[in-house]
Amino acid sequence: MAGVLRAGEIEDSPARGYAVTPALREWYSSGDIEELEYVAMMHAARESLRLLDADPAAPRRRVVLAAEVASEHVVASAGFEEPALVRVNGPVRLRDIVSGHVDDAAATDEIAAAVAALAAADAGNDDARFVVDGAEGYELQWYATQELEDLAGHGE
Repeated sequence: MAGVLRAGEIEDSPARGYAVTPALREWYSSGDIEELEYVAMMHAARESLRLLDADPAAPRRRVVLAAEVASEHVVASAGFEEPALVRVNGPVRLRDIVSGHVDDAAATDEIAAAVAALAAADAGNDDARFVVDGAEGYELQWYATQELEDLAGHGE
């Protein structure tokens, strides 16, 4: 999150994102738009674990940034393995971000355990899957865009 704030945009292009897609609507057919957005956010939170695994120095807290992006820049994946996965073919600027969702500091140990268990969970280990799924027991805290800089400035 701090890198996005410094750069003023998400620099990876195309960027991976998570959104309410036709595949997600079909996969989770009983939900209203708010439920579908929550499911997409939880898929993004799971991806955040992978980003933490790739950056051992990062604080062990999942971060999801919600952004409003023009639909012509968003391409949905075609599969049910990741029904909320999209590719964003265009800039995602700081001004496009509408909120941030970050783990509470109290979840740090469980998030660290989930990151450590991720590879084994992906390989099919049920105990590791249980640990990774346990991270989802922690609700991400909502932050307004004006709070994100302060949050990142404190190393969180």
